[in-house]
Amino acid sequence: MEKSTLIGPFKQIITMTGIPIKGAVKDSELHIVSDGGIIITGSTITKIGDFELLKESDKIAETITLKGNHVCVPGFIDAHTHICFGGSRTKDYAMRNAGKSYLEIAHAGGGIWDTVTQTRKATQEELTKSTIKLANRHLKNGTTTIEVKSGYGLSIDEELKMLRAIKEANITAMPDLIPTCLAAHMLPKDFQGTETAYLSEIAERLFPILKSEKLANRIDAFIEESAFSAEDIKDYFNTARAMQFDITVHADQFTPAGSKVAVNYKAISADHLEASTDNEIAILANSNTIAVALPGASIGLGCDFTPARKLLDAGAALAIASDHNPGSAPMGDLLTQASILGTFQKLTNAEVLSGITFRAAAALKLQDRGKLEEGLLADFAVFHSDNYQDILYNQGNLKPCMVWKDGNLVYDKHN
Repeated sequence: MEKSTLIGPFKQIITMTGIPIKGAVKDSELHIVSDGGIIITGSTITKIGDFELLKESDKIAETITLKGNHVCVPGFIDAHTHICFGGSRTKDYAMRNAGKSYLEIAHAGGGIWDTVTQTRKATQEELTKSTIKLANRHLKNGTTTIEVKSGYGLSIDEELKMLRAIKEANITAMPDLIPTCLAAHMLPKDFQGTETAYLSEIAERLFPILKSEKLANRIDAFIEESAFSAEDIKDYFNTARAMQFDITVHADQFTPAGSKVAVNYKAISADHLEASTDNEIAILANSNTIAVALPGASIGLGCDFTPARKLLDAGAALAIASDHNPGSAPMGDLLTQASILGTFQKLTNAEVLSGITFRAAAALKLQDRGKLEEGLLADFAVFHSDNYQDILYNQGNLKPCMVWKDGNLVYDKHN
């Protein structure tokens, strides 16, 4: 029989229970357990309640008694990252801030293709190690589940190298890594053929291997003037659906086209949305597709933020992710970015926290995390504070002092 452990007392436990998946949320809707404790058995939460009452009434193998004031929140979930890559794009950043355009940077040897070139040069072992390193850095900031995309290989063999590296990294990395195949990131410069010919080759040759090796069950595509059109992607997504892959879309980053594609193909999520107009907002709000804001890309590129306030007020489900990548979103700090998005878009604390917990879990089709309640994974982050509002008020400067993953204390700032 697995042992049970009681952890507490927490000044506040922010459970995130009772909040709908879609629409605006008031801070008054947050369920807060004061002076609470959490009992975990194995990897799951078995009870939450008053710490002293749990201590008296439940026969438990161990009690971890916390000294001082602590606030507990569900482990954060980053539903969109590109943390498997080779090299760096520091020159891109400097050129962009010096006023160079996206095309000028690309013509100078920068852009996505620069990362493709550097990632192709990296070995699978090197990619595995760097992915683990970045994932564990995210964990120290409270993120216990991370989606990781391929898309810097852009050939059968190189995409496989990336996805195998992500699978290998998931064995050792402390957070859970959720792989996504983004072979449809852009048309490779070295591919001799059209966009549809490239996509056809990927679907025909790569998709079956993804299934047989269990490398990914999620297919992503960049729908944009510089990548693939709605017409280009038709057969690709139809094949993905026929093979029972989940679909997600890089949508409306620079031009409003991708969100309609996402909804038409019943995508789990439509990510970016910085260029979404009222029309796209209405389409998303009237669908089951999760809208994913990526404030890291807005900060990195110096462009508009996703219209998060309008999306929520229209009734959409909004998740928030870091888009951590070497080019447009190098910061990779979900809590800082979510806090800044909240400031510029006037989001309540409840809306921001929902966006990086259970709504982000929904963007990955994960039902076993994102909230603190009985039967769910014991994934949570603990902050030195007596008021949960401090977490976002400090805009990422207040870091977790402890992080639990699958019922294990995997990070303790004091040790």
